[in-house]
Amino acid sequence: MRKIILLDKTKIPPFNEPARELSVRTKPLWLHQRDVLGRYTDEEREVNSITEIGTERRETLVYRDNLYFDQRFIDEFIQRAQKSGKACQVAFRLDDPAINGQAVYLQRGIRRQGNYYVADLWYYPYGIEQLVRPLVIDTEPREVGFYHVPTHMSDAYGDLVYNLPTKPFLSIEHWMHILHANVDFGIFAIGAQFEQALEQDAKMSLKLLWRAMLERKQVLTTSSLVHVGKNSTIDPTVIIQGPTYIGDNVDIGPGAVIRNCIIGDNVTIDQGCQLMLSVVGNGTFLPFRASLYRTVLMDNCMVAQNTCLQMCVVGRDSFIGAGNTFTDFNLLGKPLRAFFGGRLEETGMTALGSAVGHNVRIGSGLIIFPARMIESDVVLFASPDRRVIMKNVAYEDSDHLKVKGGASLHPRLYPRD
Repeated sequence: MRKIILLDKTKIPPFNEPARELSVRTKPLWLHQRDVLGRYTDEEREVNSITEIGTERRETLVYRDNLYFDQRFIDEFIQRAQKSGKACQVAFRLDDPAINGQAVYLQRGIRRQGNYYVADLWYYPYGIEQLVRPLVIDTEPREVGFYHVPTHMSDAYGDLVYNLPTKPFLSIEHWMHILHANVDFGIFAIGAQFEQALEQDAKMSLKLLWRAMLERKQVLTTSSLVHVGKNSTIDPTVIIQGPTYIGDNVDIGPGAVIRNCIIGDNVTIDQGCQLMLSVVGNGTFLPFRASLYRTVLMDNCMVAQNTCLQMCVVGRDSFIGAGNTFTDFNLLGKPLRAFFGGRLEETGMTALGSAVGHNVRIGSGLIIFPARMIESDVVLFASPDRRVIMKNVAYEDSDHLKVKGGASLHPRLYPRD
């Protein structure tokens, strides 16, 4: 089968890069898509419009390059489409909890068409056709109770509940979708898939119990759920619970706690760091007592000691100094809004951190309000005038531009259009 990739060149703030270049599970989105589709396709072509494809009568898969989907999702879509023998477009029920709960906010790619949501993913058995039928995919969400909080932060019972898709799909058009693709529709969804598999396969449960007995560990800490790459060094005092994936050449120091994370290659995590439901990109360095909660760090980042990031996304080659706090909750209890398409829109979330672009330098001791963006190539000095970030920070607001020769000392690598 050949695949045709529709290029979406829209740059995602604050990174100022198209979605295909941003990281999903420690690799660029385009590479993630290629890996997932590798078993089905033998030819690849990129076009700006579907009209460029031509009339060759050949089995064809067409998709926009800002879409995130995993192996389970694409397996079902392609296999069911091939079995039908007809041209199909991906579709979802209007009441799908995972799509309604998170995927439809701050985007235009998943849109209503008649009685379904549809998106830019098509299958053609005999080349491009005008007539396509909706192929409805059930994301099979699992309602997961996350934890209990005071009632002023959640529902009347204080329960935080998430609908996690076991077959995830997103149209990435905002930095919040990078967070979802990596965390809620990524590592969090992997846990939901694991629980679903346990319920359906009694032998799998017995194997896990046997492995726990052999290794003398609690089930979530066994090698069945904690995958460690080559040449990695982990201090005996480290606590790791799965599902967790640790890459090659990783060094984890004493007292670190890691729960349900994806950690790339060549990462250093020093003593006392706390990581939960987070993705850490290749080459990243976390000095002592850095804390990540439902956060995404792209490649070659550094988060210094005593800094806490909650529900944040940080771009490549960025430095965040010591003692910074990224807040994630509106104290007045109102749902959070974020900029999309030049205006504030609902995020569908009551708690959300902030986004830091590529090649950013942030000094020590700052407080960043929820849902703010710090654009790529910005430098923020710690000063009496700059302690609380209450609004988005554009490149033109960068502190290094106030210093004589500062623009040459920290050149701009990711300009806006």
